[in-house]
Amino acid sequence: MWRLRLLVLGVLAAAPAEAQANSSDGFLEFSVGKFTHLLLSRPLPQEAILRHISGNVTFLLFQIHSQYQNTTVSFTKTLLPGTSGTGNDRGLVFMLRPEQTMCTWYLETKDAKPVQTVAIPLSYSERDPIPGGCNLEFDLDIDPNIYLDYNFFETTIKFAPANLGYARYGAEPPPCDVSTGQESRWRLRYDVYQYFLPEGDLTEASLLQHLQRMAQVSQVKASAVKVVTLTSDDKTTVSFSSLWGQGVVYNVIVSDPSLNTSAAYVPVHTYACSFESVDGNCASPVRRVSTKVFSTVFAVLGIFICFFGHRFWKTELFFVGFIFLGFFFYILISRLTSLKYDVRLVLTAVAGSIGGILLVASWWRFGTLMLCMLCVGLVLGFLVSSGTFFTPLGNLNVFRDDGVFWVTFSCITLLVPVIFMGCLRILNILACGAVGSYSVVLAIDSYIFSSLSYMTLNVLRRALNTDFRAAFIGVPFQTKDFLVLAVWGMLAVSGITLQIRRERGQAPFPPHPYKLWKQERERRVTNILDPSHHIPPLRERLYGRLTQIRELFQKEQPAGERTPLLL
Repeated sequence: MWRLRLLVLGVLAAAPAEAQANSSDGFLEFSVGKFTHLLLSRPLPQEAILRHISGNVTFLLFQIHSQYQNTTVSFTKTLLPGTSGTGNDRGLVFMLRPEQTMCTWYLETKDAKPVQTVAIPLSYSERDPIPGGCNLEFDLDIDPNIYLDYNFFETTIKFAPANLGYARYGAEPPPCDVSTGQESRWRLRYDVYQYFLPEGDLTEASLLQHLQRMAQVSQVKASAVKVVTLTSDDKTTVSFSSLWGQGVVYNVIVSDPSLNTSAAYVPVHTYACSFESVDGNCASPVRRVSTKVFSTVFAVLGIFICFFGHRFWKTELFFVGFIFLGFFFYILISRLTSLKYDVRLVLTAVAGSIGGILLVASWWRFGTLMLCMLCVGLVLGFLVSSGTFFTPLGNLNVFRDDGVFWVTFSCITLLVPVIFMGCLRILNILACGAVGSYSVVLAIDSYIFSSLSYMTLNVLRRALNTDFRAAFIGVPFQTKDFLVLAVWGMLAVSGITLQIRRERGQAPFPPHPYKLWKQERERRVTNILDPSHHIPPLRERLYGRLTQIRELFQKEQPAGERTPLLL
């Protein structure tokens, strides 16, 4: 590999006179630290030239970005193994030779359509660490690229370790794995940054504009959010929760604490979806029709519960039982079967309805108030616990362990009904207001993207996918999310206040329905003056009504003698 690289550098060293002579024949002139917008076409590669390189520059990092179409950047016009990179966000590190003042790259695309791109060359000195300088996994000898992979649950980035910088004149690169002391590359630190694009903005121009904030070290630190810091002992792999249809840019800043210097890798972006697939295309980021119908019906019921749940106690129990059984049933069929999403959603709705009916039936027959309120408190506790882990607390390393996470999550969930066990009416009203209004947030997310929906969806993802425990939870919180949060808070406060004022002076909970029914039946049996005492039983009334309906469809039977009888 190193011999091939020396051969490439030798070819480029002999090319300055020819490149300079052909500078007027369509070559692309670049300047250090300045972005250039390019339109690449398929037929021939375009030659990019950087002139007047300063003598204190040790290596150059050239990078090119596009939205979803692949581009190729290469050291040579003819692609050779280990001298080029192809993808949406790709770059190459060029180690300069003594007295070299010009550098050349070749840019091309295999896509049939023209590709709009943005490119920039960056320069670094001998004190700066070299991104990807100790690469042992990927194709390039020095690989500054970040490799990204995503699925429905998580987005994972990988990158090669960096190496210490070295002098341009006659120095050898420091060995990567000879020692692990402070004089080696093991002293380097890696800061992983995350940057969110505007919500709902899938335009190419917006992406290329915001990518310019993630290329240079100073701009990355000023614009993005640092998620985690890795040492050289850690794996150079980081996972994040996937946000379908939301643009996210990632970059890594490698720093040398001894020299107080740093360098940036090539930023990489994703929408956690494909622009070229037919099903689930990024260009139409809408939820399925089944999701919209399910969430809309659920939200209508939730609004009713938010304002009238305590008064209509049985309806609230159906709502709580639906959530309780539906949540666990969806996890069960998702982990044990490979059914399509729409089928699972329908089965979940059926199972949730059964759970609601069972909870209402248990209240009607047995009147177990504590059991019903335990279910109500657990649903509210689930929402509180989900909100707790939706904060930066959920990204602590201790919660990467599933056992620690689920025990802590369960304790917070159980803590809510325990705290309010002495004031069950307040617990019930709080649950009606908070849970009922949150159903509106889920319905809003089915039509437009909302980060607040991931408060509970992330818990569901962790229950469905074991690898999700390593993912960092990060979502954008922009203007739209503040509006949704305001709607949620307004509905919750309004519903809780209305129900507390309306229920003041009323009985905390309705009486046992089965006891009332038995008392009413006994009263009807013993009180013969009650008009309802003379009403036939329900079975006889139904049989009589069916007999009347049957007679409507029967033909009139002949009466025999048709002449009138003589008296």
